[in-house]
Amino acid sequence: MYAGLYLLLAILLEVAGTTSMKLSEGFTKLGPSILIFAFYTLSFTFLTLSLKRLEVSLAYAIWSGLGTLLIVFVGVFFFHESMTLIKAFSLLLIILGVIGLKAG
Repeated sequence: MYAGLYLLLAILLEVAGTTSMKLSEGFTKLGPSILIFAFYTLSFTFLTLSLKRLEVSLAYAIWSGLGTLLIVFVGVFFFHESMTLIKAFSLLLIILGVIGLKAG
């Protein structure tokens, strides 16, 4: 139970850290620059805690796959990045890969 919650927190904090990277404008803005390190430290902490109960291959695939999916949504909806057919197809492949690891 807690492993899934820890993994979810790790994913959300990783997305927050990556978003802070964009907002830091190359470390020129102090607040977002500090938040990068805070969010990533917390993300890795919760990822590590989730590994007490989850297989590393599955946990890391979910962490990186869902993190990638969420950061694409952040990019598209908040930073007005483009969504192309090849990007959408690539995201589908990532999701299928995570499902495949879970099923295997």
